[in-house]
Amino acid sequence: MRSMRRLPLRGTALVAGLALALTACGGGEDGDSDGATGTSLKGVKLEVAAVWTGGEAENFKKVLAGFTKKTGATVTYTPTGDNVAAYLGSKIQGGGPPDVAMLPQQGVLVEFAKKGWIKPLGDDVKQLMQQNYAQIWQDLGSSDGKLYGVYFKAANKSLMWYRPRAFEDAGITQPPTTWADLVKTAGTLSDSGATPLSVAGGDGWTLTDWFENVYASSAGGEKYNQLAKHEIKWTDPTVKDALRRLAELWKPNYLAGGADGSLQADMPKSVTAVFGPDPKAAMVYEGDFVAGVITGETEAKVGTDAKVFPFPAVGAKPPVVGGGDAAVVLKENKGAQELVKYLASAEAATIWAKLGGFTSPNKAVNPASYPDDIQRQIAKSVIDAGNDFRFDMSDLAPAAFGGTKGSGEWKRLQDFLKNPGDVDAAAAALEADAAKAFKN
Repeated sequence: MRSMRRLPLRGTALVAGLALALTACGGGEDGDSDGATGTSLKGVKLEVAAVWTGGEAENFKKVLAGFTKKTGATVTYTPTGDNVAAYLGSKIQGGGPPDVAMLPQQGVLVEFAKKGWIKPLGDDVKQLMQQNYAQIWQDLGSSDGKLYGVYFKAANKSLMWYRPRAFEDAGITQPPTTWADLVKTAGTLSDSGATPLSVAGGDGWTLTDWFENVYASSAGGEKYNQLAKHEIKWTDPTVKDALRRLAELWKPNYLAGGADGSLQADMPKSVTAVFGPDPKAAMVYEGDFVAGVITGETEAKVGTDAKVFPFPAVGAKPPVVGGGDAAVVLKENKGAQELVKYLASAEAATIWAKLGGFTSPNKAVNPASYPDDIQRQIAKSVIDAGNDFRFDMSDLAPAAFGGTKGSGEWKRLQDFLKNPGDVDAAAAALEADAAKAFKN
């Protein structure tokens, strides 16, 4: 899920006026002519590991069933838990890794490649990537000039989801387009008696996504890239400025359940707190995969009961932030390579696209495959962003800092959510953890 850049769209244009343009993109309806594997693998048994659980896991299993139908291979799915790197590391060192894994952190892909834990992909997979993926996705899946990963699932993480009825009841007629507007909107909602925000503070990765959107827009792309590589410190004034901005919204009275309640909420719970039968808040921030939670766990309808607007501009431009899950081969065998080749095809992506809560960076996927206009536009925005898509900063970092539950950036931002008044302490703690992780 983390899992997860797009060209920003403003206001309600995300939903309206785009249907005609969408039909002009992508390949055939089922994406079945893009070179997907047709090799017979009858009798071959494969194991695939990924972070997905619940509805996401069930949808991915349907993709794997498509591979089984096509090749005859038997594929078993294993959930890794939140700490994918630790899970896979223990399996590799114990001599029993899965054949294929989905890595939600690009930094982990590079680490594993350098350790020789994952295998370079074949020329046929490279050809599919060159045909159907922007160069940035090829680069993100590579290390030292070799392709190791196929980004099967992308995430547009520059989205704010809201309940239109709450806006209407508060007299809000337009979604905010700037950070100042967003803060004002939150105040108006609070004054009307509504709690403005549901925040998934129990999942530290959602807080890193909040920070990255604010930082990308307020500090700009060059600073973003520098901070991602730890070329500037987390005590830099630009970092403190972004934290101060977050503090404007992370007020206990603006949060469903207050700070303590937010720190107990995971991502799905934060969504149902807005769109469930007894709503506790008006807005929730997170990526395109929120649509899957709305559809799978509430009675709300995306596009009517649940709407979305781009993450507002903090600086001159709105942020363009996202993530993705890369399929990598851990065991060198024909079945594993063929499965990753299949995941590089539009045919595989189309299966999940039709189910919702999914975005593919594969240009050959027909936008008509997505179940509604909102999800079609979210997917289109990822494709349109091309090489301007900016990858999730925490997923570029060493896992010890950017991807470990209960430590590093996840923990420090949870601490900040609980006490958003001490910016200097938060920045110093972030820097101490980053310095240690990047040194190692």
